[in-house]
Amino acid sequence: MFLAEAAAEAPSNFNTFDIFMIAFTVLILIGLIRLLGEPIKNKFAIGFTVVSLLVFLYSDYAMILGWLS
Repeated sequence: MFLAEAAAEAPSNFNTFDIFMIAFTVLILIGLIRLLGEPIKNKFAIGFTVVSLLVFLYSDYAMILGWLS
């Protein structure tokens, strides 16, 4: 009983901004897929999108590790 109360009183590491981070990551991934599907490739846009996607994936990774700790 006491353990259940302690678990309920523990602060949550989840923040509502986390949902937006995941949504933006998915949008960037969709944009990258669309850029790669174009017949004429814009190398600058593809490179910028890849860098942005890597930054957001790392942020999501750190965010999810924060949830689990």
